[in-house]
Amino acid sequence: MPELTNVRMNSAASTQSTKRRRLPLPAINWPFLLVVVLLVGYGLIVVYSAVNANEDYSFSRQVAGVAVGAIAMALIWAFDYRRLSEYTTLFVILNVLLILSPHVPGIGVNTMGATSWIKLGPLPQIQPGEFAKITVILLDASIMARYQGRLDDLREYCKAVGLMLIPFVCIMTQPDLGTGLVYLFIAAVALVVGGARLKYLLVTLAICVALVALVFVLDEVIKGSTGEYKLLKQYQRDRLLVFMNQDTADLTDEGYNLQQAKVAIGSGGLFGQGYMQGSQHSLGILPEAPTDFIFCVLAEELGFFGVMVLLGLYVALFVIGFRIASVSGDMFGLLIVMCVIGMWLFQILENIGMTCGLMPITGIPLPFMSYGSSFMVVNFALLGFMGSVWSRGKESANRVEYAAAN
Repeated sequence: MPELTNVRMNSAASTQSTKRRRLPLPAINWPFLLVVVLLVGYGLIVVYSAVNANEDYSFSRQVAGVAVGAIAMALIWAFDYRRLSEYTTLFVILNVLLILSPHVPGIGVNTMGATSWIKLGPLPQIQPGEFAKITVILLDASIMARYQGRLDDLREYCKAVGLMLIPFVCIMTQPDLGTGLVYLFIAAVALVVGGARLKYLLVTLAICVALVALVFVLDEVIKGSTGEYKLLKQYQRDRLLVFMNQDTADLTDEGYNLQQAKVAIGSGGLFGQGYMQGSQHSLGILPEAPTDFIFCVLAEELGFFGVMVLLGLYVALFVIGFRIASVSGDMFGLLIVMCVIGMWLFQILENIGMTCGLMPITGIPLPFMSYGSSFMVVNFALLGFMGSVWSRGKESANRVEYAAAN
């Protein structure tokens, strides 16, 4: 009997020792997943109404984008993002190949004056510049991560900015100014979070403003000698003029979109006209309703209440995103999460702002709401990277706790 008791005691001690040695697995981030499900579901509800009376769009394709995106999110979440931190050169090459691929003869597709899409056989058209948002974020994060939160050397700063400008230069060959602005904002977030000196940032901002002014001046000079603008597309100039002179905008041209967007938003009132009862998009009055002006569809049908629900979901996503950034175990993960949050914030402010006349009209879509399977897959992939950062951060924290306890 004493021998049996000793065996039991040794077995119990061995089991307890095994439990101490085993590190707990990171728990599922349920609040994160819940907000994602609610936001995506809300987007599908609004998109279904927006495309219901429009044969140019397919709701099943949007659902397929969500399905593919969910798979991509799961795979990326399971992948250790830290293995990508040293591949800066590879990201530069991938960005160039992706963004310039629409210029390849035979596969590039010109739509509305921009060569931004490719068509590969029977497959649906895809927008490589959209997928490049992922590699742009990884590129900028990998560049700034090497400085570990402090970039004081002017030469290194210029080198970092030069590398970050490569995707922007490539996208402007299409040209796609909206996506180019997204790339620039991602770079700005990476520089700020990555610890670039404030005076370098201010000088860079001043140079950018001066260059924009110079482009307009040179374009006027060119028109004076050739009779037409060369540096900016006519529709780009028209959009800016409409933004600056909304009350006198020509309703037959670019001003029409803005005026109809305002009508749709204003007619929604407090609780909207009712789901699938919006007249602006169902009658074809509001252009590009499922994509650029999806916010107007939401505001018209579900009103101020529906808009506040959407903004509440966005706020919840950002709060959780900041929490993920706070537990990231390294600078690379922190930069990835902050660049993703910054990109979404810029897109939200620009998209909603342009429908209200507070920002110039661009082709920047609304995250998780606008129609587009490529856009949806990219957003899900970025969610996967956020999940990967969270899991590895929790894993590192668990290891520290385990080491302290033993």
